[in-house]
Amino acid sequence: MRIRILWEGKTKDPRLRAMQQDLAARIGHFTGLSLEELPTPRGTARARKAGLTSVERALLDKLRGATKILLDERGRERTSPEFAQWLSQEALRGSRELAFLVGGTEGFTAAFRDEADHLMALSRMTLTRDWARTLLLEQIYRGFAILRNFPYHR
Repeated sequence: MRIRILWEGKTKDPRLRAMQQDLAARIGHFTGLSLEELPTPRGTARARKAGLTSVERALLDKLRGATKILLDERGRERTSPEFAQWLSQEALRGSRELAFLVGGTEGFTAAFRDEADHLMALSRMTLTRDWARTLLLEQIYRGFAILRNFPYHR
């Protein structure tokens, strides 16, 4: 199972960027991983009120066949063991690719959320995009550590 994480914009804080790179390398020992920084669309605030934006349509085409997981405050929260179990179930279900999507400051349109296979909340607290990205990578790594019974998760 391959994991793909797509996010809008670049991580500005060099310390968080270093943590993200370290966690990505660790995850790479368990499974294929790709991180993709998407350009920040301009002038989409008005378009967000009505249906999919052109950027979202292109993204859906790019992710055809993948299981799409949107990070969203309305999503389901899981404990780390529950998240690890969910990763395991997705692998057993035959998911070839999990695509985690982290939105920008405007988030995703309701139409795009409707296209998601899963909505996932990292926390009910508000996180910056950079922290959300880092926390997502950490939880994916922790999930694999739990599944492999590595001491990291304790």
